[in-house]
Amino acid sequence: MFGVMNISSSALRAQRIRIQVIADNVANAQTLAAGVDRNGNVVPYRRKEVFLVPGAPEFGLPSEGVRVRKIGGDPSPFPKEYDPDHPLAARSGPDAGYVRRPNVDPLAEMTDLLIASRVYEANLTAMETTKGMMRGALRILA
Repeated sequence: MFGVMNISSSALRAQRIRIQVIADNVANAQTLAAGVDRNGNVVPYRRKEVFLVPGAPEFGLPSEGVRVRKIGGDPSPFPKEYDPDHPLAARSGPDAGYVRRPNVDPLAEMTDLLIASRVYEANLTAMETTKGMMRGALRILA
């Protein structure tokens, strides 16, 4: 029964991280200047993704549970808007005159948030059910 608790806690931890990354993405959905590329053009915020893999070595469970493998940038292209007068428009290169926008889709982020929160709730329910079963087993033995 403790294995079920370890699996659920690893999933809770992974979904909490996923929810934090989604919140970062939503918060930066309008951030036009997050860095500079090698041409000296401003680069907008790049959406982050959470990559999960099976296994939770922190609990000594190589094949059970789930863990975050990495948090990486979404490679999808930035949407562009032609506005040569904008102060952040690219001054050189093939994108000259275009303002690049973050590749964050708020609707997709809200959908991911809903899924992550449901998975979190399901794992909490599994933990509560397991605790109830343990209590019942202890009552029978006592």
